[in-house]
Amino acid sequence: MRLNVFKQKPRPRTHEGAQARVITPEQALRRAVLSCMLWEGEFYEDGVQIAGRIQELVPQVNAERVAALAVEARERMKLRHAPLLLVREMARHSTHRALVAETLERVIQRADELCEFVAIYWASGRQPLSAQVKKGLAAAFGKFDEYALAKYDRAGAVRLRDVLFLSHARPVDEAQAALWKRLAENELATPDTWEVALSEAGRGEGADKRAVWERLLAERKLGALALLRNLRNLCAAGVSEELVLSALAELKTDRVLPFRFLAAARNAPQWEAALEAAMFRALEGRAGKLAGHTVLLVDVSGSMEAAISSRSEMRRTDAAYGLAILLREIAEKVTIYTFSEKAVRVPSRRGMALRDALDRSQLHSCTNLGAALKHIEAEVRESWDRLIVITDEQSHDQVPAPRGKGYVINVASNRNGVGYGAWTHIDGWSEAVVEYIAELEAAAGGNTTA
Repeated sequence: MRLNVFKQKPRPRTHEGAQARVITPEQALRRAVLSCMLWEGEFYEDGVQIAGRIQELVPQVNAERVAALAVEARERMKLRHAPLLLVREMARHSTHRALVAETLERVIQRADELCEFVAIYWASGRQPLSAQVKKGLAAAFGKFDEYALAKYDRAGAVRLRDVLFLSHARPVDEAQAALWKRLAENELATPDTWEVALSEAGRGEGADKRAVWERLLAERKLGALALLRNLRNLCAAGVSEELVLSALAELKTDRVLPFRFLAAARNAPQWEAALEAAMFRALEGRAGKLAGHTVLLVDVSGSMEAAISSRSEMRRTDAAYGLAILLREIAEKVTIYTFSEKAVRVPSRRGMALRDALDRSQLHSCTNLGAALKHIEAEVRESWDRLIVITDEQSHDQVPAPRGKGYVINVASNRNGVGYGAWTHIDGWSEAVVEYIAELEAAAGGNTTA
């Protein structure tokens, strides 16, 4: 039998069958991380499979690049668990360990992430923490005051006091030493948070959760995300509509992304007008950052209807529609299409009206991105400055190069994708991906007209 035979490695393909691009390990790691709700399954891939891919890729990517990706995922993309997994994998490899302490300190921004990291470290079996990990945990511990520690000192396999002992953190002064002593002895002052208040109300007979919710609203004890996520609970408890609308009117929106408002409106449609007003406040000051004509193409295929994670009510379409709403505000002029079975032009509306136009434009079925691009190029006769596609990249047909400047914003963690080569590829669904386009074009010294 002849062994000296050339064996051509098959080209990677999307889950829908189109040929995908061959990409570098760093590009693959970015794909897996920047839209990842760690260990949570997606439409096409199991969460454990995605996490395993991250673990395999870390040693293949330069240590400085992995550390930078962990910081980007936490600070720009607002992800919590994926950055912790990156640092845990860095700690396994001698080529990456030197950057573990400083990276870990930076990506831990909530007290409960101290415990989450140790739980991830021990996921495959309990073992001693490395010196770099201890150093990073000890440095991160100093960020948190008594309120933060008490708020997140929850029952679990790893408690905050465990991390304190394991990391050998040293207090910087007597006040911090006294605080950590109270933590070690389980004597932290109970914080007045909505979680604690509702838990205590639930213990009593005939507990009146409505009264608790109304007190929290009146005292402005609900943060922006807590308020948006609990609108359905407020409604079920019969909370005063006046209080809810007042809280929404005063909502601090500086860190809230459009897709949060879309998910909240689906859960509480009776308050959609107030939610839209709050969303527009969050978008203020962004107009005109993308000069010229933008053509926007939004994926509404069936896979985009899937939840972002198994524990979330938010869908990939929320992420896509939220980015479309944001781009609509930023772009000077915009032409908007959806694609699934075909390409459909939708009115260039704003806010919730744009969400409705996108969602109702056509049946949510297959992913014919290639055909959609050909349709747009034939139909849009005037020149454009950029084409932006928002998608999970699992095209059924072949995807050509863009006419002029083209961007693919990927909102899923699937292994293979089509938006590389002549396309500028961007992963994630936070406002950072839109800001990146504006920054990239500003650095290039202007727009390229198709």
